[in-house]
Amino acid sequence: MNTTQQASAAAKFHAMHQSGCFVIPNPWDIGTAIYLQRLGFKALATTSAGFAFSRGQRDGGVPRDEMLAHIREIIGGTALPVNADFQSGYADEPEGVAENVRLCLATGVAGLSIEDSTGQADPPLYEKELAVARIRAARSAIDASETGVVLTGRCEAWLVRHPDPLHTTLERLTTYAEAGADCLYAPGVRNPDEIAQIVRTLAPKPVNVLVSGFNHELSFSQLADLGVRRISVGSGLALAAWGAFLRAAQDIKTNGKFNLLANNAASADLNELFQEK
Repeated sequence: MNTTQQASAAAKFHAMHQSGCFVIPNPWDIGTAIYLQRLGFKALATTSAGFAFSRGQRDGGVPRDEMLAHIREIIGGTALPVNADFQSGYADEPEGVAENVRLCLATGVAGLSIEDSTGQADPPLYEKELAVARIRAARSAIDASETGVVLTGRCEAWLVRHPDPLHTTLERLTTYAEAGADCLYAPGVRNPDEIAQIVRTLAPKPVNVLVSGFNHELSFSQLADLGVRRISVGSGLALAAWGAFLRAAQDIKTNGKFNLLANNAASADLNELFQEK
């Protein structure tokens, strides 16, 4: 993908954030990306956890260069704008984040996210000023590329079980927006009132909400009514696939039964899907 094509994809992705609400599902390989595109979704996002599990790694255990290759592979398998789950930018200091963002931009992404989780137990979040500097560094790298790639700033307060996640999230996401984040994201929030408060506080900046097993009861229409612009499912689809696989494999091993294979996708349907590629 050349710079002109990337800029066009990024412009389309930006436009999707301007009004209404859309779902950006998360494939973990080329096959799932192709299916989601054929199903009619307008943009896709990678999932660090979904890809890591497919490689026999824990979430966060995939090295930077392997993740960059995966992001490039997903982008090459679809015509849709792709947002990269770029975790914490694979560096602590802003200079390292900027350099790695430049490498991510070279894959052809239309968007990327940078989170403020350190990956450590203590402290679980980067100190606020450093976290802001990291977002600012990512913004500068994107601006220098002249691609217009969408930058999403993430606060991981809920995921690291911060004692006051709402206050911390509001404070941090506000500063991330001021530092240049185009979209704001607080994975783990589930209470509709808290979601509404985040949306109100950050307006007019668009807010992404993660829907997965912990808050699956939230519907598209409910989130749209709360003012959410973007809904992602993170590793949700990958975990759904893993759930079906684990149940079937365990039933075969434990009970000697194969009944759960009756729910399998049809090989003929998948052959037809990928024959059209």
